[in-house]
Amino acid sequence: MRASRGPGPERRALQSALAAEHAAIYGYGVAGAHLTGARRRAAQRNWTAHQLARDSLEAELTSVGARPVAAQAAYQLPFPVRGHSAAITLAAFLEDRVATAYLGLVALDDPRLRAWGARQVRASALRSTAWTGRSAAFPGLSAASPGLAATAAGAASPRPSAAP
Repeated sequence: MRASRGPGPERRALQSALAAEHAAIYGYGVAGAHLTGARRRAAQRNWTAHQLARDSLEAELTSVGARPVAAQAAYQLPFPVRGHSAAITLAAFLEDRVATAYLGLVALDDPRLRAWGARQVRASALRSTAWTGRSAAFPGLSAASPGLAATAAGAASPRPSAAP
């Protein structure tokens, strides 16, 4: 994977995917605390997968002379997580947001980044489906999305928060 040396869309897409990975890592820490047994092991595997993807994104950005976006100290979750069901919903939400962020890579001209982004969208869609038992026809696109151009906005949710 090698993006162009210019500060264009490649860097922005990589940074967006990295921000989403940071948020997913944080969110899986929260979700995992409310899960047990096989669900907790799944959360741990997914947490590790997101760490590996984060590391790859950071390496790619560094290799093209960009400073990788840093993780926030804490993230505001989209809803309170106070039990098993909410933790499962959060995990699926995180995967959907990560898929959305990787659509930015899928839209690039670089065939290597595009292929890697597509693999990441697929992986996130499969993880989301494993949590909910439901799949999306177009992972990463909400029903309200008019097209791919709208997918990169807000991809890093949950949002940063000053709370620990």
